[in-house]
Amino acid sequence: MRKLYFINLTIALLSIAVSAQQSGIASGKKLFSQYAYINAIKTYERVAEKGFKSADLFQKLGDSYYFNADYPNAVKWYGELFLLNETVPAEYYYRYAQALKSGGDYTGADLMMKKFTESSSQEIRSKLYAENKDYLAEIKKNSGRHTIRFLDINSGYLDYGAAFYGDKIVFASSRDTSGILVKRINPWTNQSFTALYVSSKKVDSLSRPVKFSKNINTIYHEATPAFTKDGKTMYFTGSNIVKGKIKKDKLGRVLFKIYRAELDGDQWVNIKELPFDSDNYSTAHPALSPDGNTLYFASNMPGTIGESDIYRVVVNGDGGFGKPENLGGQINTEGRETFPFISENNDLYFASDGHPGLGGLDIFISVAEETKSFKKAVNVGEPVNSPFDDFAYIIDQTNTQGYFTSNRPGGRGYDDIYSFTELKKLETDCIQLITGVITDIDDHSIIAGALVSLSDSKFNTIRQVTTGADGSYSFKADCGTLYYIKAAKEGYLTVENSINTAAETGETKAPISLGKAIKKVEIGTDLAKIFKIEMIHFDLDKHNIRPDAAIDLQKIIEVMKEYPTMKIDIRSHTDSRASHQYNKKLSGLRAQSTMNYMIKNGISQNRLTAKGYGETQLVNKCSDGVKCAEDEHQLNRRSEFIIIQM
Repeated sequence: MRKLYFINLTIALLSIAVSAQQSGIASGKKLFSQYAYINAIKTYERVAEKGFKSADLFQKLGDSYYFNADYPNAVKWYGELFLLNETVPAEYYYRYAQALKSGGDYTGADLMMKKFTESSSQEIRSKLYAENKDYLAEIKKNSGRHTIRFLDINSGYLDYGAAFYGDKIVFASSRDTSGILVKRINPWTNQSFTALYVSSKKVDSLSRPVKFSKNINTIYHEATPAFTKDGKTMYFTGSNIVKGKIKKDKLGRVLFKIYRAELDGDQWVNIKELPFDSDNYSTAHPALSPDGNTLYFASNMPGTIGESDIYRVVVNGDGGFGKPENLGGQINTEGRETFPFISENNDLYFASDGHPGLGGLDIFISVAEETKSFKKAVNVGEPVNSPFDDFAYIIDQTNTQGYFTSNRPGGRGYDDIYSFTELKKLETDCIQLITGVITDIDDHSIIAGALVSLSDSKFNTIRQVTTGADGSYSFKADCGTLYYIKAAKEGYLTVENSINTAAETGETKAPISLGKAIKKVEIGTDLAKIFKIEMIHFDLDKHNIRPDAAIDLQKIIEVMKEYPTMKIDIRSHTDSRASHQYNKKLSGLRAQSTMNYMIKNGISQNRLTAKGYGETQLVNKCSDGVKCAEDEHQLNRRSEFIIIQM
């Protein structure tokens, strides 16, 4: 098959420039009445820069920059994380790989991806087909829904890419019926370049094709048209022609562009290329949304995931265009996605050799959602699809009839157009509703105005919503699929959680709690709760400061240095096991050791008090003689750093 989906193109590796943006957070000493604010991330960074190391510390720092697209700093802190040589969640291999790629370190990124696939049972981020191991059974289930018929309009040449045009169809063909003595031959196919032909629809057949328009057809390629509902505007694919001659790029490749034309009487005039066309990449195969306000097309422009991706662009009321948008990983793969078509229901049909299929290009449908995004692509099944190339599917959903192109055996030419009738709608809907409420982790209050994002297994954002007054969000999602939910709100630390939806239609609940990036403190506040310090750890029956405890203490020290008038009461508590006297003595020694460490590291003694309370202030029922689980005893083993003066 040599049709016009980027003929004779070698797709170059494209780099995407990512602009990192970070929301500003007020710094310095902001005193409000009797309380102040602490920027937790900045404190973590100061702690790390003093040489303190922990996986938790570097994960928080790496994530804080990664989620704000500041990849150089993400590389820095994720690099520190992996230098610890500790076990980390598999997601951090992936995030580090993504950050390394942004800096051009593909060798390092490849190493991280290998570790990711070794560490994770979810290989769908690195192996596309891992989530579709039973794809042949799925295709079989979707098959038998069409009757197809070979059309007499086909020639012994290339015939492909039909488009609806009122009571007619317009398609591309390399047949040369002009009768001219000298023919322009495409050396790639050894046939004439394709031109547009038109044929009228009859009851059960099509009329003999004739050339569509001498104003549109040139001596080079024209193909895959799309028409507005009123028939007065058309878009089509054509060769990149400048002053009557084909223009090649620097590598000698002939590229393609999308052109627009307007109908004036019976003539197509004002033929112009679209503003996002380029001499450096191809755009092709336009398709219009039912309202005519969105144009879909295939391209290998910068930002493309694979050899060609499907994009869409807004058509403005004044005839201008917005910025082309890649449809993302839910649709596009590392292979070819091409020949889009949008049905009356706004469902997307397209051809792909990247999604699991029967061979060559297969035709897929992705059902439209209310958010203007698309669901997981589904193979439409046989007999439309075959082990050969099947593409350019269009359907009139009113009468469930349409056309597609294939180069399967039994045709007349290289590519042939077939008509079909859809007997049964494809059952694509196993729907999971992912729901949740965004709350403050400290006071459990509702957080309105949080941006909640749903991403696929490769962290491609599928859709986003903003929480309302009730703090809730919801997404329609596929069953049995891995997703990532990310919640962000100015003044809070961003949180991202993974979730696997159930295999059957239903609801998956995913509440998310956010912690403030800037913490409000006042007299009586326990800084241990601010930084989630459950206890300053000591070795068994010891009271010497351990290295991991030093990291937590450094957080408290940094806050006290930022606020030189702040005074802290250090309180150490034990559980009820061992004797009352022993626990009292041990907690006292530990409180004193904690204070001595802080004094040694720059905090004046007159700003600190310390006391051990042993088991006298238990927070639950676990007193002497009461049987409790280990996690219940753990609640009583705690350290407190209470602000007694601001």
